[in-house]
Parts: sequence; structure tokens; C-alpha cells
Amino acid sequence: MGIDIDFDDVVETKNRLNTHKQMGDHGGGECWVSVADICALPFRDNFFDLVICSEVLEHIQDHKTAVTEAVRVLKPGKTLAVSVPRYFPERICWALSDNYHTARNGHVRIYKKKALVDLLESAGLTPWGFHFAHSLHVPYWWLKCLVGPDREDCRPINAYHRLLVWNIMKKPWITKFLDKMLNPILGKSMVLYLRKERK
Repeated sequence: MGIDIDFDDVVETKNRLNTHKQMGDHGGGECWVSVADICALPFRDNFFDLVICSEVLEHIQDHKTAVTEAVRVLKPGKTLAVSVPRYFPERICWALSDNYHTARNGHVRIYKKKALVDLLESAGLTPWGFHFAHSLHVPYWWLKCLVGPDREDCRPINAYHRLLVWNIMKKPWITKFLDKMLNPILGKSMVLYLRKERK
């Protein structure tokens, strides 16, 4: 089950999932997507075995309520995975472009690790894992911010985007290796894994 607050994004996601299913690389099983607000999730308490909150909290003004809701629908003893933009690469994006974070539904905050961990622990979670990810995406976003996040006519940036999409789809060993080596230094995303405490 995937949710997003934007109806158009949910429709696009559903269409892409259907395309992958028709191509035979769906992976089996049924995928459901729905429009919902993370601050008021339409699911009962202790409903999911796993909750993934990926690149969401940096967009939410009331991030405490968002975390409380994510924890509420997670079964005790199960894992919540959270990813947000990492402080250093994100701070550079903000410095390069005001439009990057002032756009509609843009980023409203930049997290440092301790602040994020404190927020999640206060909701009854215990961290058990952590890593950085997506280092190859950092130069793309810095370039986007440099020329203007809304521009779509910059050939080098469009070529870089095609490279990133190719990398995601094909997963060649060379880019996996480069990403792994660069993530500790340049990873764009900070990823935490936390367990909901049993009462």
C-alpha cells in the first residue's frame, strides 16, 4: 500500500505500476496506491508489519503528528524506515536556489541526524540501523539548483537524469560500486531503521 497526498502523483504511480506489471517486472503480488494525508492516516492502530516514510517528513510542517501517525499504524515490534535529505547536500541546494525549497510542497526543514533521531525516539521508536544513500543523485540536484529547479531545457542535466533513471532500472555493478563508495561522504539521503516498542 502506497499513499501520497497529491492525487495526480498517485494516478501517475498507479499507471507506472500497471506498466511494470504488463512488462512482467512487477515482482508478483498486488500493489495498492491511495490518496491520504500522513497526519491523518485512514488505517486502524497496529495495522502494518512495515512502514516506509521515504522523503516525506522534510515536506511536512507538523512533522510530529506525521511521525505519531506512522507509528500508530505500525505493529509493535515492527520496523519503521525513514529517509530524509542529508544535511550537507541539502544545505547546498538551499544556498543555490530559493525556488528549491520555497516551491509548492517544497522542503520546509533540513534535518541533522540527532534532531531526527530525537523526534523518532520521542514517538516510541528505538533505532537499530542507519546509512546514507543516493550519492550519485547529489551532483544532479546541485546542477538543477544552479540553473533553476524548474528548468527542463538544460541538456547536460537532462542527460544526467537519463543516466540516473538507467542506473535505477539496470543496476549496473559499476554505479552500484561508486554509489556505495561515495555514500558515506556524499550520500543525499539519510536512512534510519527503527523498531516500535512493545507496550
